[in-house]
Amino acid sequence: MSQIDNLPPLRDVIAEHGLRAKKELGQNFLLDLNLTARIARVGGSLEGVRVIEVGPGPGGLTRALLAEGAREVIAIERDARALPALQQISDAYPGRLTVISGDAMEIDYSSLADGPTRIIANLPYNIATPLLTGWLTLNPWPSFFDSLTLMFQREVAQRICAQPSDDAYGRLGVLAGWRSEARMAFNVSREAFVPAPKVTSTVVHLVPKPVEQDLVVKHVEQITKAAFGQRRKMVRQSLKATGVPVDGLLAAAGINGNERAEDLPISVFLAMARALPELRKAQSES
Repeated sequence: MSQIDNLPPLRDVIAEHGLRAKKELGQNFLLDLNLTARIARVGGSLEGVRVIEVGPGPGGLTRALLAEGAREVIAIERDARALPALQQISDAYPGRLTVISGDAMEIDYSSLADGPTRIIANLPYNIATPLLTGWLTLNPWPSFFDSLTLMFQREVAQRICAQPSDDAYGRLGVLAGWRSEARMAFNVSREAFVPAPKVTSTVVHLVPKPVEQDLVVKHVEQITKAAFGQRRKMVRQSLKATGVPVDGLLAAAGINGNERAEDLPISVFLAMARALPELRKAQSES
């Protein structure tokens, strides 16, 4: 493990502050500072960038972000036991680390942005997917962040980056593919963590891209929920769950309905989502 600053090794920090990882908080601490530095560099130079980090724990990634030149790191930590360790980092990098003690699911992230802002985090596994979904469904879009660099269980990473006809392709892949360019940067062995999780992890990098302004997030979510709700059935059958005439949805998307959701490109789901409110209006007026 390389020495990136004059602070103690992370194992010593964990021992000093009694930071035994808690399963109920989804904690798995990453101790290899070479690896945390690699995560910090995934999105390019951090010079002049404000970084928001979720779940810093003993601060391995926090230290890497600061050592790599982030203008400021705002770290959100729910576990009060970690606050003294994070204070040590703050003292070593005066004026560049702000720690918010609170629940990551209740933070107004857009209010934390100031100039170029990225979210970079080894997310607690138990809240990783809802956090990502929340960030990807913000409006207006593109949102306040320039990019997301996040660690997930590999299975979740595959769902995020899946393409049509991939086994992992589903609602999350449609959402991520609609609103971002997403890629898997690299895998992280389970042995890199303390305690070691049961699965391999993967770092995913997402960059927001422009979207059609006439599309409403909830309509896209309603279409994909119906379509993938019975993913092995033809969409003509599964789309009945939307409650609108299915033929209208199929006509808007230019498909015959004999396809399965897992084989359809994102553009098809967006076309149906665009048609959904008018079909509902017509149905209510008939």
